[in-house]
Amino acid sequence: MAQDNKKQVEQITDMEVDFAKWFTDVCKKAELIDYSSIKGMFIYRPYGYAIWENIQKALDREFKKSGHENVYLPMLIPESLLQKEKDHVEGFAPECAWVTLGGSEELEERYCIRPTSETLFCEHFKTVIHSHRDLPKKYNQWCSVLRWEKTSRPFLRHREFLWQEGHTMHATPEEAQEETQRMLNIYADFMENVLAMPVVKGRKTEKEKFNGAEETYTVECMMHDKKALQGGTSHYFGDGFARAFDITFAGTDNQPHYPFQTSWGVSTRMIGGIIMTHGDNSGLVLPPRIAPIQVIVIPVAQHKEGVIAANRAVADRLTAAGLRVKMDDSANSPGWKFAEYEMKGVPLRLELGPKDMEKNQCVLVRRDSGEKVIVSLDQIEETAAQMLDAIHDGLFARAKRNLEENTWPAYSLEEAKRLQEEKGGLIKTMWCGGSDCEMKMKEEAGMTSRCIPFEQEQLGDVCPICGKPAKHMIYWGVAY
Repeated sequence: MAQDNKKQVEQITDMEVDFAKWFTDVCKKAELIDYSSIKGMFIYRPYGYAIWENIQKALDREFKKSGHENVYLPMLIPESLLQKEKDHVEGFAPECAWVTLGGSEELEERYCIRPTSETLFCEHFKTVIHSHRDLPKKYNQWCSVLRWEKTSRPFLRHREFLWQEGHTMHATPEEAQEETQRMLNIYADFMENVLAMPVVKGRKTEKEKFNGAEETYTVECMMHDKKALQGGTSHYFGDGFARAFDITFAGTDNQPHYPFQTSWGVSTRMIGGIIMTHGDNSGLVLPPRIAPIQVIVIPVAQHKEGVIAANRAVADRLTAAGLRVKMDDSANSPGWKFAEYEMKGVPLRLELGPKDMEKNQCVLVRRDSGEKVIVSLDQIEETAAQMLDAIHDGLFARAKRNLEENTWPAYSLEEAKRLQEEKGGLIKTMWCGGSDCEMKMKEEAGMTSRCIPFEQEQLGDVCPICGKPAKHMIYWGVAY
């Protein structure tokens, strides 16, 4: 490693020394985020926001393929409207921020700055759903929400954060339940096939499900430090909200019926997940399919005649082939440039100098492994695309190993506690389904339930916490 490169890398803390500090260092040094003057509210810098834009584009494509339309609803919710669904508002009450003044006038009613938009969507659905012919209604909203969190961390816990929230209404519970599962699978496929993050799919416990939902489904991921991260959730509401808001439609029998509702969402928390799943002690490592820059082209001995032009020609070819490419012909040293784009996690570096030009070749360097290969320029478009796919596959395989090698079966509460203390990761046990046992696991072993996985294993017949007959296999873990 060049001395300039070494100096740049030393600006971040090793993850083995202090993982939380390493994470914050990467967010800052990779120019993803900055702090604002308001605690818990962050500035998304251009590079960080570009990652979110690529996430948006990829997910929005999938949503529209499955028949969803984008809408935008107000950011303020009247208190009277929020109070219509008791369970829902109780869950969000501690995090709500309220508007009480309009200019210098005190408002007749308080307005909540949206922590989520179920109630607003229900108010709207009541005006646009009248007949079975109006169903299904399949909406999605890209917006920001506000939750007055006591503590904050970049990407993982903001007071204001960016997300998408899908809201749909259906004529039958079967259609709504199918939608809930479909959207969870879209999230799982996206996280694995775009973000290179393996997931565990499952159902949340009664205690952990979304406020007002009948069922909440989740995709859970594992970070470098063996903690869990909830990647995205999909909720089945039944007809509870419809009844609370008196939303009805005339069915094929010409009688009034309540529709069945779903809601689902992911947020900029996924960027935090990308950092903690793939990053290393040189900085960010981005999965190629969402990287703002997929290939960084760095001219070698750029002061020599023809070098800049040759590099520009290669960059133009790669861009024309559909890759996201940048050429850095600034006056900074090669060592500085190498460290800069390593820190920013650019998947592939292309180096081209006078000797390479003579041989019609270039050097490609993988960000994930550091592997250098000399390749012909004749098929550089295909070679670069294939290498980007190989980087994705390599990142996914490494993250999958981390998940599998740090998931442990336990047959007693004591064993679960010991495994978490000594090894970390996900602990899987049988479970009776009781909330008392769930609380005991949290109090004595410091773990919350992550999910009841769809892929069940039989680890015994009794709950290791209370000794009663077991109903499910469940995952426990320490989570962000």
